[in-house]
Amino acid sequence: MYNFTPIPSLIGGIIIGISVIIFFYTTGRLAGISGIFANTILNKKNRISNLLFLIGLVIGPLFYFNISKVQINFEITNSIILIFIAGFLVGLGTRMSGGCTSGHGICGISRFSIRSIVATITFIASGVVTVFILQNFGIHL
Repeated sequence: MYNFTPIPSLIGGIIIGISVIIFFYTTGRLAGISGIFANTILNKKNRISNLLFLIGLVIGPLFYFNISKVQINFEITNSIILIFIAGFLVGLGTRMSGGCTSGHGICGISRFSIRSIVATITFIASGVVTVFILQNFGIHL
């Protein structure tokens, strides 16, 4: 089934929390990935710090993978079309909700933002319903 060990998850959560605090205190901005990504493309202000943040999101896991040598099994799907559709829907959803799980789920909930709490509940519920449908109705994408 699923092998869950709480210590690495706890450590990961602490690292994310500390990173969000450091980002906020050094830039004065919240660490919402979709907003940072959009502003990197659309806005010249803070472009360098936004780009460095995004590069860090890629380099951090690569660094961990190379240091730890832990085997990571990860598979999304075999359908390139499905990946593009899913990416479009995620992008549309983050624009409609005014942010993503990092902005709402980490930064917004910690500020007791009702909008962020509702958005995060919606994200999680949508994910649960999607997985339920895919697993219980034999849909293989």
